[in-house]
Amino acid sequence: MSAAPPHLLIVDDDERIRGLLQKFLIRSGFLVTAARDAAHARKLLAGLEFNLIVLDVMMPGEDGLSLTRDLRTRIATPILLLTARGETRDRIEGLEAGADDYLPKPFEPKELLLRINAILRRVPEAVARGPKFISLGPLRYELERGELWQGEALVRLTATEAALMRIFAARAGEVIGRTDLIEELGRDRAAGAEDGAGDRAVDVQITRLRRKIEPDPREPRYLQTVRGAGYMLAPD
Repeated sequence: MSAAPPHLLIVDDDERIRGLLQKFLIRSGFLVTAARDAAHARKLLAGLEFNLIVLDVMMPGEDGLSLTRDLRTRIATPILLLTARGETRDRIEGLEAGADDYLPKPFEPKELLLRINAILRRVPEAVARGPKFISLGPLRYELERGELWQGEALVRLTATEAALMRIFAARAGEVIGRTDLIEELGRDRAAGAEDGAGDRAVDVQITRLRRKIEPDPREPRYLQTVRGAGYMLAPD
């Protein structure tokens, strides 16, 4: 059995950049969760563990440097800063705040990938293994195996339900639109062969998955509908 891929947290207030980075890094083999600002990042960090944080410096509200300084007092997760300010003094300030690396904008995606991999090679193995599971009330979803458990009992998932859980677990706390879900499911041959991929098919599969993870599927707590935007997995 292969180990789970590293789980990255992307923090950037620019929705377009955030989306592009997320898609690129997912295609590069990572689990990726995205946050729109420091406050959102803090909520995700309170419930999930990450192998590395890719953090924009220039954000409204709390900036990346302030967040880096605070995180360094509590966690050892590697941090790669992204910023449009590339002067030497700015890089020094970022490294002094506790960042592991510093990449000026604009940058080539390939360079970002190389820097991420270089950081992950340096971190201790215990950190590199990353999160084990996420909690959904009495259920736990094991990221390495892609399995859903209730206590000692395995919750049986169809191929499409299992594919949806992988997608939502990799992007927990983030709204995922139907178009993105269809695109992601289309890459999973088992899911595509089983149910096809379309707006209605996705809605039907979400309903079926809710029956297995929600205390009350009519009032979903964990797999939430965000009106006009899509769906979001909100673990404990």
